[in-house]
Amino acid sequence: MSKLGTDIIGSSGVAPFFKVANPEGLRVNAPENRKGDALRTCVRSLSGFQKEALVRSALTGDVWRLVSDEGPYLNGHDAAPCPLAFLSTGMVASFMNEILALAKLRNVEIRKLKLIQDNFYTMKGSMPKRTMVGGAENIELQVEIDCDLDDSALNDFLIQATYASPLNGLMRGQLDSLFKLSKNAQELPTHAATELVGDLLSDPGDQFQNSVASASALDLVAPVGITPKKEVPKGTVSGGSSLTDEQDRRLNIGAIAVMRADGIKEIQQMQYSPHGTSFKFLSSEDGRAPDANSLISAGIGFCFMTQFGRFVSMLKLDLSDYRIVQDTHFSLGGASGGTGKAGEADPIETHVYLETGESDTVAQEMLDISEQTCFLHAFCRTDLKTKLKIVRV
Repeated sequence: MSKLGTDIIGSSGVAPFFKVANPEGLRVNAPENRKGDALRTCVRSLSGFQKEALVRSALTGDVWRLVSDEGPYLNGHDAAPCPLAFLSTGMVASFMNEILALAKLRNVEIRKLKLIQDNFYTMKGSMPKRTMVGGAENIELQVEIDCDLDDSALNDFLIQATYASPLNGLMRGQLDSLFKLSKNAQELPTHAATELVGDLLSDPGDQFQNSVASASALDLVAPVGITPKKEVPKGTVSGGSSLTDEQDRRLNIGAIAVMRADGIKEIQQMQYSPHGTSFKFLSSEDGRAPDANSLISAGIGFCFMTQFGRFVSMLKLDLSDYRIVQDTHFSLGGASGGTGKAGEADPIETHVYLETGESDTVAQEMLDISEQTCFLHAFCRTDLKTKLKIVRV
């Protein structure tokens, strides 16, 4: 099947990820920092399933430019990591942050550390019948470690470290996301999606082209080849499977993280099912590479945007352009931020801007179905746990 749209990311000649050199020149302001870190993520559709994001953190002041694409399972160009890769890499980076920070606080010497994480999602139902729903399942985390803690103490230590991650706030409990909707520059009430109380934010459409890249010697993201195959969940195939009208699939996105000698986390995203290209990410909390919260926030925004593209493609609806502004609110890490508490988060707040010739009712349905089928909004509204496995090395 032919690829959707043109490969704008691959043909642009611009680094896919970069730190923005002129953050004050952009109308991308971080939201009020009410918990510890607040991030504003502006995302626009480029072509097909290719998307571009600008993510600004209230805690750091940094703005990161990130891009995402899809593979053959959505007839994408595979020019950048898929949306779910960002959540997985941000999550495993956050877990590593808290493990290392807690070790420092407790004077635990960690001689070797490698994290192997698996995230699982589901998609079930019929798109024509509007019954298709995205889901999220518990996370599996294997910790390969060399330290002097005994088995019981090590298990407790790692449980406390994973709970300390700010992402814990989106995993534990059930958070219903909040939305504002605009169609052709006119605000509409939401229908089934829960409406956010407050004013609609300004459309970010004219800000993306104003970002200037900072110079960096680091390759912040790069493809590393097709992911090695492993046994995949029944019903999941590659090709155009994500565009079929009726689905009953289980997805598996992995991440393998180590700390480099220069203090930057190197994370390989694993595209197990749907099977596809693996990408290497770099992450750090000191501004040299995208931080964990920025990767997580971008992933949620990218995944939500993909669902708009899927819905209108499958139902042959008119949607000439679409953008979002998404606010995420996280506590500081329990160890890395010194709070001594489990990580917390507020519901995701998303402002949606659609350009369409469809009716107001169809515009509202676009939002409703996109929220209903988004894996990462399902992640937020599902009470999830991390299944821990410890391997001594």
